[in-house]
Amino acid sequence: MRRRGDVLPLAVLALLAEGPLHGYEVRRRLDVRLGAFRALSYGTLYPCLRTLQAGGCITETTEPRTPGTVSAKRARVVYEITEHGRERLAELLEEAGPAAWEDDAFGVRLALFQRVAPRTRLRILEGRRARLLERVEQLTATIERAQAQLDAYALEAQRHGLETVRSEVDWLDRLITAERRAPARPGVPAAPPLEES
Repeated sequence: MRRRGDVLPLAVLALLAEGPLHGYEVRRRLDVRLGAFRALSYGTLYPCLRTLQAGGCITETTEPRTPGTVSAKRARVVYEITEHGRERLAELLEEAGPAAWEDDAFGVRLALFQRVAPRTRLRILEGRRARLLERVEQLTATIERAQAQLDAYALEAQRHGLETVRSEVDWLDRLITAERRAPARPGVPAAPPLEES
């Protein structure tokens, strides 16, 4: 799940796990659910739905028209998740490797955290934090090397980028702390204890 379009199947399956939806409603709910993270190409929605259907993850049915009515509109198609789709969704939600914390996927994964086990959430948050700390080091080194070559505005643009990344690291620190302090739910393993740094 490295490209933005690759997180779309995860988001679609998560929505359909809540109940059957028309394609338009899938698009609308993705917009609502993903909010600021919705930088997904909606032009890929219908190919994604076809791929999920071909893989046995969802089914589609055509909604019957009301008898006695004449409508120029096409019949609406309703998409529904299958048992195989639910299994695939569970697998996707538990993926916590580097692809889960990259820029293109992290926001979508975060928006679906309610469905994810605490240990997996913590691994994704910590992975994202580690990736951003690497970025802080890279940006700091870049600014130091280029400082004499940049005009004041270009330098401020670089510093702004660095402060933005540092701000996200602070935000992640708060999320990680809250995740570690959250009470364990019955039958769900708690997050591991905080390691001393």
